Amino acid sequence: MTNFRMGPRKKKTSKKRLFLRVFLILIVLMVASTGAYAYWLTKKAEEAANNAYDKDNTRIKSELRETQVEPMTDNVSILFIGIDDSEKREQGSNHSRSDALLLATLNNKTKSVKLLSIPRDSYAYIPYVGYQDKITHAHAFGGTNATIDTVENMLNVPVDYYYRLNFDAFIEIVDALDGVQADVPYALHELDENDKRTVNLKPGLQTLNGREALALARTRKQDSDIKRGERQQMILEAILKKASSVTSFTKYDDLLAAVGNNMKTNMTFNEMKSFFEYIKGGMPNVESLALKGDDDMSTGIYYYKLNETELVNTQNTLRKQLGLTDSDPSNAQDSTADTNSSGGSGGSGYKSNYNSDNKSQ
Repeated sequence: MTNFRMGPRKKKTSKKRLFLRVFLILIVLMVASTGAYAYWLTKKAEEAANNAYDKDNTRIKSELRETQVEPMTDNVSILFIGIDDSEKREQGSNHSRSDALLLATLNNKTKSVKLLSIPRDSYAYIPYVGYQDKITHAHAFGGTNATIDTVENMLNVPVDYYYRLNFDAFIEIVDALDGVQADVPYALHELDENDKRTVNLKPGLQTLNGREALALARTRKQDSDIKRGERQQMILEAILKKASSVTSFTKYDDLLAAVGNNMKTNMTFNEMKSFFEYIKGGMPNVESLALKGDDDMSTGIYYYKLNETELVNTQNTLRKQLGLTDSDPSNAQDSTADTNSSGGSGGSGYKSNYNSDNKSQ
Protein backbone atom coordinates (compact mmCIF):
# COMPACT_ATOMS: atom_id res chain seq x y z
CA MET A 1 0.00 0.00 0.00
CA THR A 2 2.82 2.28 0.86
CA ASN A 3 4.43 2.06 -2.59
CA PHE A 4 1.08 2.62 -4.23
CA ARG A 5 0.46 5.80 -2.27
CA MET A 6 3.92 7.26 -2.79
CA GLY A 7 3.89 6.86 -6.55
CA PRO A 8 1.47 9.68 -7.43
CA ARG A 9 3.07 12.03 -4.87
CA LYS A 10 6.49 11.63 -6.45
CA LYS A 11 5.00 12.31 -9.87
CA LYS A 12 3.19 15.42 -8.59
CA THR A 13 6.31 16.67 -6.80
CA SER A 14 8.39 16.05 -9.91
CA LYS A 15 6.01 18.16 -12.02
CA LYS A 16 6.12 20.95 -9.44
CA ARG A 17 9.92 20.96 -9.44
CA LEU A 18 9.97 20.98 -13.23
CA PHE A 19 7.60 23.97 -13.28
CA LEU A 20 9.77 25.83 -10.77
CA ARG A 21 12.89 25.13 -12.82
CA VAL A 22 11.26 26.38 -16.02
CA PHE A 23 9.96 29.47 -14.19
CA LEU A 24 13.40 30.23 -12.76
CA ILE A 25 15.02 29.73 -16.16
CA LEU A 26 12.54 32.18 -17.71
CA ILE A 27 13.28 34.74 -14.99
CA VAL A 28 17.03 34.36 -15.56
CA LEU A 29 16.54 34.70 -19.33
CA MET A 30 14.39 37.82 -18.86
CA VAL A 31 16.98 39.41 -16.57
CA ALA A 32 19.79 38.44 -18.92
CA SER A 33 17.96 39.75 -22.00
CA THR A 34 17.14 43.01 -20.21
CA GLY A 35 20.77 43.36 -19.21
CA ALA A 36 21.89 42.51 -22.73
CA TYR A 37 19.45 45.06 -24.16
CA ALA A 38 20.66 47.69 -21.71
CA TYR A 39 24.26 46.93 -22.69
CA TRP A 40 23.34 47.10 -26.38
CA LEU A 41 21.55 50.40 -25.80
CA THR A 42 24.61 51.79 -24.05
CA LYS A 43 26.83 50.85 -26.98
CA LYS A 44 24.31 52.25 -29.44
CA ALA A 45 24.05 55.43 -27.39
CA GLU A 46 27.82 55.80 -27.44
CA GLU A 47 27.84 55.31 -31.20
CA ALA A 48 25.06 57.88 -31.66
CA ALA A 49 26.86 60.35 -29.37
CA ASN A 50 30.08 59.92 -31.32
CA ASN A 51 28.23 60.56 -34.59
CA ALA A 52 26.60 63.68 -33.16
CA TYR A 53 29.76 65.05 -31.56
CA ASP A 54 30.94 68.15 -33.43
CA LYS A 55 34.61 67.41 -34.03
CA ASP A 56 35.03 70.58 -36.09
CA ASN A 57 34.05 72.91 -33.25
CA THR A 58 37.10 74.03 -31.28
CA ARG A 59 35.15 75.85 -28.56
CA ILE A 60 36.26 74.14 -25.34
CA LYS A 61 34.44 76.33 -22.82
CA SER A 62 32.54 79.55 -22.54
CA GLU A 63 34.63 82.70 -22.15
CA LEU A 64 32.33 83.56 -19.25
CA ARG A 65 33.66 80.53 -17.35
CA GLU A 66 37.01 80.41 -15.60
CA THR A 67 37.18 76.63 -15.92
CA GLN A 68 35.38 73.98 -17.94
CA VAL A 69 32.20 72.76 -16.23
CA GLU A 70 31.60 69.24 -14.94
CA PRO A 71 27.92 68.37 -15.45
CA MET A 72 28.03 65.73 -12.71
CA THR A 73 28.64 68.44 -10.09
CA ASP A 74 28.16 71.88 -11.70
CA ASN A 75 25.16 73.90 -12.77
CA VAL A 76 25.22 74.11 -16.57
CA SER A 77 23.39 75.61 -19.52
CA ILE A 78 22.40 74.03 -22.83
CA LEU A 79 21.42 75.95 -25.95
CA PHE A 80 19.09 74.18 -28.39
CA ILE A 81 19.47 75.54 -31.93
CA GLY A 82 16.88 74.47 -34.47
CA ILE A 83 17.90 75.18 -38.06
CA ASP A 84 16.22 74.89 -41.43
CA ASP A 85 18.86 73.45 -43.76
CA SER A 86 16.36 72.11 -46.29
CA GLU A 87 17.35 71.73 -49.93
CA LYS A 88 14.84 74.41 -50.89
CA ARG A 89 16.74 77.00 -48.85
CA GLU A 90 20.06 75.96 -50.48
CA GLN A 91 21.99 77.44 -47.55
CA GLY A 92 23.56 74.38 -45.93
CA SER A 93 23.70 73.64 -42.23
CA ASN A 94 26.39 76.25 -41.47
CA HIS A 95 24.68 79.15 -43.26
CA SER A 96 21.04 78.61 -42.32
CA ARG A 97 19.13 80.88 -39.99
CA SER A 98 18.22 79.53 -36.59
CA ASP A 99 14.51 78.78 -36.69
CA ALA A 100 14.30 78.13 -32.94
CA LEU A 101 16.49 79.05 -29.96
CA LEU A 102 15.87 77.67 -26.48
CA LEU A 103 18.25 78.00 -23.55
CA ALA A 104 17.97 75.53 -20.68
CA THR A 105 19.74 76.24 -17.38
CA LEU A 106 20.10 73.21 -15.11
CA ASN A 107 20.62 73.38 -11.36
CA ASN A 108 22.50 70.33 -10.11
CA LYS A 109 21.32 70.59 -6.49
CA THR A 110 17.58 70.96 -7.13
CA LYS A 111 17.61 68.97 -10.40
CA SER A 112 15.42 71.73 -11.83
CA VAL A 113 15.41 73.32 -15.29
CA LYS A 114 14.59 76.86 -16.39
CA LEU A 115 13.74 76.95 -20.08
CA LEU A 116 13.92 80.23 -22.00
CA SER A 117 12.63 80.66 -25.54
CA ILE A 118 14.39 83.39 -27.53
CA PRO A 119 12.22 84.97 -30.27
CA ARG A 120 13.95 84.58 -33.64
CA ASP A 121 13.43 88.28 -34.50
CA SER A 122 14.91 89.59 -31.23
CA TYR A 123 17.01 92.67 -31.91
CA ALA A 124 20.43 91.75 -30.56
CA TYR A 125 24.08 92.69 -30.92
CA ILE A 126 25.87 90.04 -33.01
CA PRO A 127 29.59 90.09 -32.12
CA TYR A 128 30.54 88.15 -35.27
CA VAL A 129 29.55 91.06 -37.52
CA GLY A 130 29.80 93.89 -35.00
CA TYR A 131 26.29 95.29 -35.20
CA GLN A 132 22.71 94.63 -34.11
CA ASP A 133 20.30 92.55 -36.14
CA LYS A 134 17.73 89.79 -35.76
CA ILE A 135 19.22 87.04 -33.65
CA THR A 136 18.10 84.46 -36.21
CA HIS A 137 20.72 85.86 -38.60
CA ALA A 138 23.64 85.13 -36.29
CA HIS A 139 23.76 81.50 -37.40
CA ALA A 140 23.60 82.51 -41.06
CA PHE A 141 26.52 84.90 -40.52
CA GLY A 142 28.84 82.66 -38.49
CA GLY A 143 27.26 79.32 -37.63
CA THR A 144 26.94 77.80 -34.18
CA ASN A 145 29.66 79.83 -32.45
CA ALA A 146 28.27 83.13 -33.72
CA THR A 147 24.87 82.18 -32.30
CA ILE A 148 26.36 81.17 -28.95
CA ASP A 149 28.35 84.42 -28.68
CA THR A 150 25.22 86.43 -29.43
CA VAL A 151 23.13 84.59 -26.83
CA GLU A 152 25.87 84.97 -24.19
CA ASN A 153 26.20 88.68 -24.93
CA MET A 154 22.44 89.22 -24.76
CA LEU A 155 21.72 87.17 -21.62
CA ASN A 156 25.03 87.59 -19.76
CA VAL A 157 25.18 83.87 -18.95
CA PRO A 158 27.60 81.23 -20.19
CA VAL A 159 26.45 78.71 -22.78
CA ASP A 160 28.21 75.51 -21.78
CA TYR A 161 26.71 73.06 -24.23
CA TYR A 162 24.70 73.20 -27.41
CA TYR A 163 22.57 70.90 -29.52
CA ARG A 164 22.07 71.96 -33.12
CA LEU A 165 19.38 69.93 -34.83
CA ASN A 166 17.59 70.20 -38.14
CA PHE A 167 13.97 69.52 -39.00
CA ASP A 168 14.65 65.86 -39.82
CA ALA A 169 16.09 65.26 -36.35
CA PHE A 170 13.06 66.86 -34.69
CA ILE A 171 10.62 64.76 -36.72
CA GLU A 172 12.51 61.51 -36.14
CA ILE A 173 12.82 62.12 -32.39
CA VAL A 174 9.07 62.68 -32.00
CA ASP A 175 8.23 59.71 -34.23
CA ALA A 176 10.68 57.48 -32.32
CA LEU A 177 8.62 58.23 -29.20
CA ASP A 178 5.37 57.37 -31.03
CA GLY A 179 4.36 61.01 -30.90
CA VAL A 180 3.90 63.55 -28.12
CA GLN A 181 0.86 65.14 -26.52
CA ALA A 182 0.30 68.83 -27.20
CA ASP A 183 -2.53 71.31 -26.89
CA VAL A 184 -3.16 72.78 -30.35
CA PRO A 185 -4.52 76.33 -29.76
CA TYR A 186 -6.37 76.72 -33.06
CA ALA A 187 -7.14 75.04 -36.37
CA LEU A 188 -3.89 74.76 -38.29
CA HIS A 189 -3.27 74.50 -42.04
CA GLU A 190 0.50 74.75 -42.10
CA LEU A 191 3.67 74.09 -44.06
CA ASP A 192 5.49 70.80 -43.56
CA GLU A 193 9.25 70.23 -43.49
CA ASN A 194 9.32 70.57 -47.30
CA ASP A 195 7.38 73.84 -47.27
CA LYS A 196 4.26 72.18 -48.63
CA ARG A 197 0.97 73.04 -46.94
CA THR A 198 0.03 69.49 -46.00
CA VAL A 199 -0.36 69.63 -42.19
CA ASN A 200 -3.94 70.05 -40.99
CA LEU A 201 -4.77 70.06 -37.27
CA LYS A 202 -7.90 70.74 -35.25
CA PRO A 203 -7.70 72.60 -31.92
CA GLY A 204 -7.43 70.67 -28.66
CA LEU A 205 -5.21 68.27 -26.72
CA GLN A 206 -3.97 65.47 -28.99
CA THR A 207 -1.04 63.24 -29.87
CA LEU A 208 1.08 64.69 -32.67
CA ASN A 209 3.52 62.88 -34.92
CA GLY A 210 6.83 64.44 -35.89
CA ARG A 211 5.59 66.40 -38.92
CA GLU A 212 2.61 67.76 -37.00
CA ALA A 213 4.69 68.72 -33.96
CA LEU A 214 7.15 70.55 -36.21
CA ALA A 215 4.37 72.49 -37.92
CA LEU A 216 2.92 73.52 -34.54
CA ALA A 217 6.38 74.59 -33.33
CA ARG A 218 7.08 76.69 -36.43
CA THR A 219 3.81 78.47 -37.15
CA ARG A 220 3.40 82.09 -36.09
CA LYS A 221 0.92 83.47 -38.63
CA GLN A 222 -2.04 83.43 -36.24
CA ASP A 223 -0.35 84.79 -33.11
CA SER A 224 3.21 85.98 -32.40
CA ASP A 225 6.85 85.07 -31.84
CA ILE A 226 6.20 84.91 -28.10
CA LYS A 227 3.35 82.42 -28.53
CA ARG A 228 5.56 80.51 -30.93
CA GLY A 229 8.21 80.27 -28.24
CA GLU A 230 5.62 79.04 -25.74
CA ARG A 231 4.58 76.29 -28.15
CA GLN A 232 8.20 75.26 -28.66
CA GLN A 233 8.68 75.07 -24.89
CA MET A 234 5.50 73.00 -24.56
CA ILE A 235 6.65 70.54 -27.23
CA LEU A 236 10.17 70.25 -25.80
CA GLU A 237 8.71 69.55 -22.35
CA ALA A 238 6.40 66.94 -23.90
CA ILE A 239 9.43 65.26 -25.52
CA LEU A 240 11.31 65.26 -22.19
CA LYS A 241 8.28 63.83 -20.39
CA LYS A 242 7.80 61.06 -22.94
CA ALA A 243 11.52 60.24 -23.14
CA SER A 244 11.82 60.01 -19.34
CA SER A 245 8.86 57.63 -18.99
CA VAL A 246 9.40 53.90 -18.41
CA THR A 247 7.26 53.06 -21.45
CA SER A 248 9.82 54.70 -23.75
CA PHE A 249 12.64 52.33 -22.72
CA THR A 250 12.13 50.06 -25.74
CA LYS A 251 12.09 53.05 -28.10
CA TYR A 252 15.51 54.36 -27.17
CA ASP A 253 17.26 52.64 -30.06
CA ASP A 254 15.18 54.58 -32.62
CA LEU A 255 15.60 57.73 -30.55
CA LEU A 256 19.36 57.33 -30.49
CA ALA A 257 19.47 56.76 -34.23
CA ALA A 258 17.55 60.01 -34.79
CA VAL A 259 19.89 61.90 -32.50
CA GLY A 260 23.07 60.62 -34.12
CA ASN A 261 22.06 61.22 -37.73
CA ASN A 262 20.74 64.76 -37.74
CA MET A 263 22.29 66.60 -34.83
CA LYS A 264 25.56 68.16 -33.73
CA THR A 265 26.66 68.84 -30.18
CA ASN A 266 29.79 69.66 -28.17
CA MET A 267 28.72 67.21 -25.46
CA THR A 268 30.62 63.93 -25.14
CA PHE A 269 28.95 60.62 -24.34
CA ASN A 270 30.27 60.65 -20.77
CA GLU A 271 28.89 64.16 -20.26
CA MET A 272 25.53 63.06 -21.65
CA LYS A 273 25.36 60.24 -19.12
CA SER A 274 25.73 62.77 -16.32
CA PHE A 275 22.33 64.25 -17.18
CA PHE A 276 20.51 60.97 -16.55
CA GLU A 277 20.31 62.12 -12.93
CA TYR A 278 17.82 64.78 -14.02
CA ILE A 279 15.35 62.28 -15.51
CA LYS A 280 15.92 59.04 -13.62
CA GLY A 281 13.06 59.88 -11.26
CA GLY A 282 10.77 60.95 -14.10
CA MET A 283 10.08 64.36 -15.55
CA PRO A 284 12.24 67.07 -13.90
CA ASN A 285 10.79 70.34 -12.65
CA VAL A 286 10.80 72.65 -15.69
CA GLU A 287 9.89 76.34 -15.48
CA SER A 288 9.27 78.16 -18.76
CA LEU A 289 10.49 81.75 -19.16
CA ALA A 290 9.86 84.40 -21.80
CA LEU A 291 11.66 87.52 -22.97
CA LYS A 292 9.35 90.53 -22.79
CA GLY A 293 9.47 93.25 -25.39
CA ASP A 294 7.62 95.10 -28.14
CA ASP A 295 7.05 94.70 -31.86
CA ASP A 296 8.88 97.33 -33.88
CA MET A 297 8.29 98.24 -37.54
CA SER A 298 9.68 101.79 -37.38
CA THR A 299 12.32 101.03 -40.04
CA GLY A 300 10.03 99.04 -42.32
CA ILE A 301 11.67 95.84 -41.05
CA TYR A 302 10.13 93.85 -38.24
CA TYR A 303 12.17 93.50 -35.04
CA TYR A 304 11.29 92.34 -31.56
CA LYS A 305 12.80 94.98 -29.27
CA LEU A 306 13.52 93.61 -25.79
CA ASN A 307 12.50 95.52 -22.69
CA GLU A 308 15.78 96.37 -20.95
CA THR A 309 14.47 96.15 -17.38
CA GLU A 310 12.78 92.81 -18.04
CA LEU A 311 15.91 91.58 -19.82
CA VAL A 312 18.00 92.22 -16.70
CA ASN A 313 15.39 90.40 -14.60
CA THR A 314 15.61 87.40 -16.94
CA GLN A 315 19.41 87.52 -16.81
CA ASN A 316 19.31 87.42 -13.02
CA THR A 317 16.83 84.53 -12.97
CA LEU A 318 19.12 82.50 -15.22
CA ARG A 319 22.25 83.48 -13.34
CA LYS A 320 20.68 82.50 -10.01
CA GLN A 321 19.77 79.12 -11.49
CA LEU A 322 23.44 78.70 -12.45
CA GLY A 323 24.68 79.90 -9.05
CA LEU A 324 26.14 83.14 -10.44
CA THR A 325 25.94 86.67 -9.06
CA ASP A 326 23.34 89.13 -10.37
CA SER A 327 23.87 91.08 -13.59
CA ASP A 328 24.89 94.72 -13.52
CA PRO A 329 22.02 96.63 -15.22
CA SER A 330 24.59 98.80 -16.99
CA ASN A 331 25.86 95.70 -18.83
CA ALA A 332 22.52 94.97 -20.51
CA GLN A 333 22.68 94.95 -24.30
CA ASP A 334 21.87 98.26 -25.95
CA SER A 335 18.97 97.46 -28.28
CA THR A 336 18.22 101.13 -28.83
CA ALA A 337 21.11 101.68 -31.24
CA ASP A 338 20.47 103.40 -34.55
CA THR A 339 18.89 100.78 -36.82
CA ASN A 340 20.31 102.41 -39.92
CA SER A 341 23.83 101.68 -38.73
CA SER A 342 23.02 98.17 -37.55
CA GLY A 343 20.63 96.83 -40.13
CA GLY A 344 22.59 97.49 -43.33
CA SER A 345 26.25 97.08 -44.06
CA GLY A 346 27.22 97.61 -40.43
CA GLY A 347 30.49 98.74 -38.95
CA SER A 348 32.23 95.52 -39.99
CA GLY A 349 31.60 96.08 -43.68
CA TYR A 350 29.60 92.85 -43.82
CA LYS A 351 26.67 93.20 -46.22
CA SER A 352 23.50 91.75 -44.74
CA ASN A 353 21.29 89.85 -47.20
CA TYR A 354 18.57 89.19 -44.66
CA ASN A 355 17.09 92.57 -43.79
CA SER A 356 14.46 92.44 -46.52
CA ASP A 357 12.55 89.68 -44.73
CA ASN A 358 9.51 90.85 -42.85
CA LYS A 359 7.55 88.80 -40.34
CA SER A 360 7.69 85.75 -42.60
CA GLN A 361 8.30 82.05 -42.10
